[in-house]
Amino acid sequence: MALEELAVDRENMKSRDKLIGVYVGILAVVLAICSLGGSNAEQDALQENIAASNTWAFFQAKNARRQALRLHAEEYEAMLKMSPTMPDDAKKFIEMKIADYKAQDKLLTTDPKSGEGLDELFTTGKGLEAIRDEALKKDPYFDFAQALLQIAIVLASVALISGGNMLLFVSFAMGIVGAVLTFGGFTLAFPLPAFMS
Repeated sequence: MALEELAVDRENMKSRDKLIGVYVGILAVVLAICSLGGSNAEQDALQENIAASNTWAFFQAKNARRQALRLHAEEYEAMLKMSPTMPDDAKKFIEMKIADYKAQDKLLTTDPKSGEGLDELFTTGKGLEAIRDEALKKDPYFDFAQALLQIAIVLASVALISGGNMLLFVSFAMGIVGAVLTFGGFTLAFPLPAFMS
């Protein structure tokens, strides 16, 4: 009778060990997905930050150019007002320069064809910043999820060796929270608690 009970217990332990092995495998897959998401979030944040920075630098250069053109146009307009007896050829040349500067000013302000006017660059810069900010919001989800999933794997492994169930239950809890945080990192479906942000 005792031998039969030992055989049943041994069979139950083998089944338990197999289930824990499958559970650890599932945790490892979720951890790999989480790690990939975290890595992508970091790369996206970095790339979009660089792109936004480049866009704003281009914006500033174009804005400085536009301001210089406006100053030149104002100088020529003042010159025309201060010299009413200016020869017609000189007057036409200055008026042509003023018109050219104003046309360039207009093109620098908005250029839908090339997408490189100040208005378009502003919109692009803000869009890149929004993408960067979203990627930065995702990263903490993945960081906490990775830590919880790694701890869950270790606890499940210890429970497998020791035969204890308490560590296994703690591992399940941490694994579930880690999986939920991984989902949150991809979707931003829920906010992180303040202490985790």
